[in-house]
Amino acid sequence: MSRVASITKLARQINRLNQERVHFISSTYSTLPESPIYTQTKQDETKIPTTRTPNPPPQIQIKDIKSLPKLEIGENIPRRDKISFLVTTLIDLQDDKESIYNTLDAWVAWEREFPIGALKNVLLALEKQQQWHKVIQVIKWMLSKGQGNTRGTYGQLIRALDMDRRVEEAHEIWKKKLGFDLHSVPWKLCKLMISVYYRNNMLEDLVKLFKGLEGFDRKPPEKSIVQRVADAYEVLGLSEEKERVLEKYKALFVESPNGRFKKIGRSKKISS
Repeated sequence: MSRVASITKLARQINRLNQERVHFISSTYSTLPESPIYTQTKQDETKIPTTRTPNPPPQIQIKDIKSLPKLEIGENIPRRDKISFLVTTLIDLQDDKESIYNTLDAWVAWEREFPIGALKNVLLALEKQQQWHKVIQVIKWMLSKGQGNTRGTYGQLIRALDMDRRVEEAHEIWKKKLGFDLHSVPWKLCKLMISVYYRNNMLEDLVKLFKGLEGFDRKPPEKSIVQRVADAYEVLGLSEEKERVLEKYKALFVESPNGRFKKIGRSKKISS
């Protein structure tokens, strides 16, 4: 007989015995309160003896479970493998925004914190593969999550847009995110945008940008910048502006004794 059947049969026997006992006591002591024996017996119904079994293994208390470290999905996968997996997956995907965004959402769900460092490595790997459209989508996805909102990220986006032949969009990103702050935007990004304008024959935007930088007394650090500006003035038929720029920054074209070209810096006041 199974354990459940045994318990059921035993419970029925005890219940019948209790009923007979209650009937006898009630008929004899009808004026007395309920018998404490009956009360005790009712409580004992939940303590039905069963066949003895070996002691079960000790159970982990709830407080012990809470103290155990919780492992996130994918936590035991090396970071390099995660990055490689994502890069390979993105390259194999079609240039579809929804597919790329869903893939990125699933990948980042492994992490406790937003993996901005790992995603930078992903972007570098995609750039090496010249997957410019994927680079653009990854950066835009990051920005939609409120992550990577830095000048460097926008510079990377502008370069990818230029390489993806979306120069008008790159121009808009520059104006909205970087170009309004010419007094402090790094020359590295200014040089990038001047190069974008130069390659795409947007010469009026090029000279406008350079004049804005000059308005804040920003001096170009490299002769290549000055040469592009001078060439733009020449194509636009502004020969005088070309000569002015070359004269003003001629020190950049003079080679120093150590074989390097001199850099122009802001003049420092000498205390008397």
